[in-house]
Amino acid sequence: MKMFRDCYNGRRVLVTGHTGFKGSWLSLWLTRLGAEVCGFSLPGTGNSRHFELLHPDLRSEYGDIRDAQHLRKLFREFQPEMVFHLAAQPLVLRSYEDPAGTFAVNVGGTVNVLEAVRAADSVRAVVAVSSDKCYENREWERGYRETDPMGGYDPYSASKGCMELVLSCYRRSFFHPDEYGKHHRVLLASGRAGNAIGGGDWAENRLVPDLARAAAEERVEEIQSPDATRPWQHVLDPLGGYLLLGEKLLDGETRAADAWNFGPEDDRPLTVAQLAQALARHWDKIRVRPKNKGTPHEAHRLRLDCSKAVRELGWHSVWDPEETFRRTALWYRAFYTEGTVRSAEDLDAYLESAKRKGVQWIE
Repeated sequence: MKMFRDCYNGRRVLVTGHTGFKGSWLSLWLTRLGAEVCGFSLPGTGNSRHFELLHPDLRSEYGDIRDAQHLRKLFREFQPEMVFHLAAQPLVLRSYEDPAGTFAVNVGGTVNVLEAVRAADSVRAVVAVSSDKCYENREWERGYRETDPMGGYDPYSASKGCMELVLSCYRRSFFHPDEYGKHHRVLLASGRAGNAIGGGDWAENRLVPDLARAAAEERVEEIQSPDATRPWQHVLDPLGGYLLLGEKLLDGETRAADAWNFGPEDDRPLTVAQLAQALARHWDKIRVRPKNKGTPHEAHRLRLDCSKAVRELGWHSVWDPEETFRRTALWYRAFYTEGTVRSAEDLDAYLESAKRKGVQWIE
């Protein structure tokens, strides 16, 4: 099965945040693609459990993304050709507790990565992973487009808006697509993904992991903002977008050096309560009730317009919401009741679904 025209086979790829939820799935996929992968993450984080269960065949370097010297040393040693930057403080509630740390990691850490790229002759392409929360949320019905203004009410969202401004600045100042091949050899893009779910997420104060932990302990989970809508998608869908974007950049397609939304093509608004109900159809231990006490502000309505990625990259989501919810619930149910890890099985099933659907990046 050929994917992404075999562009990652034998290529040196650096993944920051490789032990996190998205990073661990991306590392699994990249090793399947034959890439020589080096990951850079904090040691022993609470959300590294999935990575530890997978044991992917790669090099792990542990350090802090805020340590610019450590990053530069790693770039000099490993000589990456492709960089996927996923390292982040990813939680809204934690950002209220530690706003300075959130900005230092999400904004300052991104600057450190880009400075390491500038100092490395080996790098040809960078995909920096942002968030759907980078947009100034107007509580619109329509999906946010890549041309909409950056913003953010809470520190996490604001940090992602700032991250996007940094990426835009570096793209125009140091890696301008019009000067590619003349004054530099790096193409830089960002991926703004919707709410990714799937097995292997153990982050605190995040809906699906909280529901799974509660189900395993046979207790009712309290959920905040049950009527809030989010662009739910399986984690493999945006990862496929990042990998496709990386392929375009490595091929020197300068138009791909831009910002891109990756979210469900079926953009019917689905609420937090509907997500919980859908998961419960596949694991009846999942039970919820609304949370009574007040919580810090989060956006109530959030949707993405992904037509640009569909039209210009040829990207398409593979699993619809029902299959996404089914796979997610069954992953956690199997883990907590049988001790099995279904990640490789889910990746195989996803690739088969992509092939049947005729998605552009698979043959």
